[in-house]
Amino acid sequence: MSKRVPIIIGVVVVLVVGIGAWMLLTAGREATDDAQVEAHVTPVAARIGGTVLSVPAPDNQQVDAGTLLVQIDPRDYEIALAHAEAELANTEAEAAAARADVPITSATATGKVSNARGGVAQAAAGIAEAEQGLEAARARLSTAQARLREQEANAAKAVRDVERLKPLLTKQEIPQQQFDAATADAEARRAAAAEARVKQAQAAVKQAQLNLEYAAVKSPVKGTVSKKSVEPGQVVQPGQPLMTVIPLDRVWITANFKETQLAEMRPGQRVTVKVDAYGGHEFTAKVDSIAAATGARFSLLPPDNATGNFVKVVQRVPVKIVLDEGQDREHVLRPGMSVTSTVYTK
Repeated sequence: MSKRVPIIIGVVVVLVVGIGAWMLLTAGREATDDAQVEAHVTPVAARIGGTVLSVPAPDNQQVDAGTLLVQIDPRDYEIALAHAEAELANTEAEAAAARADVPITSATATGKVSNARGGVAQAAAGIAEAEQGLEAARARLSTAQARLREQEANAAKAVRDVERLKPLLTKQEIPQQQFDAATADAEARRAAAAEARVKQAQAAVKQAQLNLEYAAVKSPVKGTVSKKSVEPGQVVQPGQPLMTVIPLDRVWITANFKETQLAEMRPGQRVTVKVDAYGGHEFTAKVDSIAAATGARFSLLPPDNATGNFVKVVQRVPVKIVLDEGQDREHVLRPGMSVTSTVYTK
């Protein structure tokens, strides 16, 4: 019995020294294995519908921004563009003829013509901005169509006014000047309606041009092609996902630390990251930022602690960690890889 006492004491001393050494070694650092690699996942979708002619983008290969990924058959859109351009030429000819026929018989009539044309120009001022996108072009086209309907209605009313005044002029119940002014107003409004049709046709041409451009689906960013779900011969619809492009040169780590570990954690602190996929290979990094809420708050059904069934659970808060420059030169890190992150708070 007496021989066991020194052994027990020795074991206790070793344990105390070990625990003390462990506490000294781990002081000023917080670690978690609830962490993974993240990256921007850029979805690539079809902007128009049609038959896929080719898919030049190979699986899991890096592409530059602007690289052709998918080619949709453009023939239907080439025909639509030609039709829109022909419509534009026709409406421009009609507008020119309408402008030539406007009788400027008085200062009042001249003012009406200027006001009518100015109203059309103001109504269609935004059509030229349709280059910003197909949606914008469609919106501008709808606006032009509405303005056209308004101008055509005004023109029709002016024509009816002239027809109504003709018998009065024959009976000499109104002066010739009043009839001439009404006629000039009708012609001016007809010219304004023709100008509105030109603006509408211009918007239709711009939309057709955009549709033709969208037949060539290009990469929006430099990255690696992944999750490709399109093949030649497939018929795609507008908005249909085709693939994703992931820029592996801009990965980061999301580490979910317990809320009790955040007391001393600050942006800029040194971090070591060990990646499971590479035998615990260690990368150096730093804390970039701490999320504004816990992970539970971002869940689909966040817990409601006001139900009366509250059970206190230690929450986890996402912390964004960015790698130091040059740590992943070969881009071996992939989104979703498990890592262990250690933040040195002191």
